Amino acid sequence: MKRLHVHVSVNDIEDSIRFYRALFAAEPAVVKHDYAKWMLEDPRVNFAISKRGSDAGIQHLGIQVENKPELAEVYERLQQAEGPIREDGATTCCYAQSEKSWIADPQGIQWETFLTTGESTEYGGGDQTHAAAPSACCEPRSVVQSKPAQKCCA
Repeated sequence: MKRLHVHVSVNDIEDSIRFYRALFAAEPAVVKHDYAKWMLEDPRVNFAISKRGSDAGIQHLGIQVENKPELAEVYERLQQAEGPIREDGATTCCYAQSEKSWIADPQGIQWETFLTTGESTEYGGGDQTHAAAPSACCEPRSVVQSKPAQKCCA
């Protein structure tokens, strides 16, 4: 079986281990003074690329679930990760209808948790509460921001 590898640079290893232990509901397989690794079987990976108003590089990471009970489980993990959570609820984003929430790790990397509920013919559907800018749909703004929803993807 092939496995996608994601490596994130962090500022505080212990704080980050605590965060990811809660987010993944799993202990790391390897822990060193400057390194930790999780060998996860769940979640599988949904990898997407886009060219929509962002600098090249990691835009955000996420956990996609298959049903409402799994979504409830992941939302509970977000609560245990002890960071500010932004709940988008039902939304249209990235050519899909979904229910989602966002959290940032200790370095500010955005994590999206979501359940896809349908397809959309538009990238953002015109009512994105999580747009970083009017021209950039489906890009998470900081979860600590509380500015009102913006229109995007005309």
